[in-house]
Amino acid sequence: MTDKYAVIGNPIAHSKSPQIHQMFALQTGQDISYEAILSPLDGFAATIARIRDEGYKGCSVTVPFKFEAFQLATQLTERAQAAQAVNTLKFDVNGIFGDNTDGAGLTRDIEQNINVSLRNKRILLMGTGGAAYGVALPLLHAGGELTVVSRDPEKARLLVERTGMLDSFMLDEIMLDGDITTSTPYVSHTSYVDLPGHQFDVVINATSAGLTGSEIPLPPGIFAPG
Repeated sequence: MTDKYAVIGNPIAHSKSPQIHQMFALQTGQDISYEAILSPLDGFAATIARIRDEGYKGCSVTVPFKFEAFQLATQLTERAQAAQAVNTLKFDVNGIFGDNTDGAGLTRDIEQNINVSLRNKRILLMGTGGAAYGVALPLLHAGGELTVVSRDPEKARLLVERTGMLDSFMLDEIMLDGDITTSTPYVSHTSYVDLPGHQFDVVINATSAGLTGSEIPLPPGIFAPG
């Protein structure tokens, strides 16, 4: 029987996930269907209940439901617990298993697919939603110096605190790429009005600006040479 999966969000018509997963299925010989499902903003839990009843094996979760997916999961991976956001749900007789693959996917794409090391890079992470929560800790694990920026500085501060970054990373020694280093990973938060005069090697957009057509107020000169 064909295994049924979906990506759930609002909006969702923009998602490339159905095409991507169908291509993976063809390449790996998997018999699956994978569709995009628009969930009402106030109906995510009901949507999950419905597709479970209809026999779906699991789903991907996108804007704006990653925090709700975290709350809905009955089991969580360590990285989902650290992120406090979930982008992948698996259904079985034991309940709902939640994972977050955002950070692993992003860092692998940057470091392996485009061959850009994140170690000691100044990284600007824009946004404080589920996507930002999912990638913040993995970016630090990669050895970057992370600055979280938001239109609301309080949300940026909460992202830093609620993901346990300071507690997890304020260490005398940490392991990076197999080597012991005494340089503690650095994480801070700021607002867009305080960005002028600063430069970053890597700038990551984890906002929903691309879905709404809104602009991001990055000042001139934000990109470091290279």
